[in-house]
Amino acid sequence: MDTSFGTPFSKAVLTGVFSGIVTTVICLGYNLFYREETGFSPSELINVSSLIFIVNLIFLSLGFIYYFFIYSFKRGDISYIIVFALLTAFTAMKSMQVHRSDNPTLNAEFRHLLMMLVIIIGVAGSLGIPYLFHSKKFDEHVI
Repeated sequence: MDTSFGTPFSKAVLTGVFSGIVTTVICLGYNLFYREETGFSPSELINVSSLIFIVNLIFLSLGFIYYFFIYSFKRGDISYIIVFALLTAFTAMKSMQVHRSDNPTLNAEFRHLLMMLVIIIGVAGSLGIPYLFHSKKFDEHVI
């Protein structure tokens, strides 16, 4: 007997929100680890507040976009994964061209931090959401 009262739309959005919360914790952990290891201190752009708000807004949006893909395309999962994997690769490459400071060391450290955060967010968004959306255990125990 199916006791789930959720619609595919609500399931996609809630999966995006849950993935966003988990990814936020991973990004915060990586940010802390990276800053401790390298001594990189400028935090005007990438800081705790910006990571919490931006990552969660991105994943809320990804939940909506994922629903659009699975609703609009016959193989929506595959299309979604391909589009967002390519977008992640493109954004990661572009993040290596960001000019943050005149100091070459700070510039390189910022680029590395930004690129890794883009990769973490991209992998979790492009692979995590479809995986969790189709997981029976996730549906039963979380949603």
